[in-house]
Amino acid sequence: MMRIIHDQTFDAERALYGSDDILVKNCFFDGPADGESALKECKDVQVEHCFLNLRYPFWHDHGLAIRDSRMTELCRAALWYSDHIVIENTQLHGIKALRECADVKMTGCDVVSPEFGWSVRNVEMEDCDVESEYFMMRSSGLHFTDVRMKGKYSFQYIEDSVFENCTFDTKDAFWHAKNVTVRNSVVKGEYLAWYCENVTFEHCKIVGTQPLCYCKGLKLVDCEMIECDLAFERSKVEARITTPVLSIKNPLPGSHIIVPEVGEIIRDIQEGTGTVQVKSQEAQTVCACA
Repeated sequence: MMRIIHDQTFDAERALYGSDDILVKNCFFDGPADGESALKECKDVQVEHCFLNLRYPFWHDHGLAIRDSRMTELCRAALWYSDHIVIENTQLHGIKALRECADVKMTGCDVVSPEFGWSVRNVEMEDCDVESEYFMMRSSGLHFTDVRMKGKYSFQYIEDSVFENCTFDTKDAFWHAKNVTVRNSVVKGEYLAWYCENVTFEHCKIVGTQPLCYCKGLKLVDCEMIECDLAFERSKVEARITTPVLSIKNPLPGSHIIVPEVGEIIRDIQEGTGTVQVKSQEAQTVCACA
């Protein structure tokens, strides 16, 4: 039978260490003892309407649900080495809030956490707001829907992931990413997705300078490119673009880029021979540019 713990304050070291099958409700993890690791090494734990202001509360937990709760900026490194996690309608405002975790589903959360989501696996995130740096680095199996993210250096070295209906305002995003699809999303920032492999953007709006360079197996399907210059440098790409591009530089052999208008095509290396096909939407004429 589940044990219910409610309306209490905990500030001791490892206050509920090793607990199994408990519901913690309307509790405060705060106080002068300043104890760490309140719910470490626990199984089948539910946390509802709680305030967490102490460090490392959820380490090595298996089967964890957190709902309608608040983790403050002092709640550092809140979830590490844990799995089978549900987080709903919760604030995660401490640095390094999620690391080395697996099988996580987050819904309706507010994340303000530098270095969030490093080396995690199988994370679903829906209808969340995020501010972070180095967001989700070296993670795999991500599936994000309706996520709004602002920060820097996001999604570096990620693999096998899908993003749908998202808005990302971030520089240096998706560097070294592999096997990733981004659909119906807005991606704004400098130097998008350099060195990526088998990454596809479908019906996306891409905004910012020097995107998509040094890529392999890159695809763009009916994408807008706004304020994009020096695009596709040394990339092998199949792209169908619906807006003018400021400049395209040295696409590699085997590339095929269709664009309604391009300000400049730069070919200043021997290998920069990929096809750029300019198709006028008004005249419906096609010019293959050498």
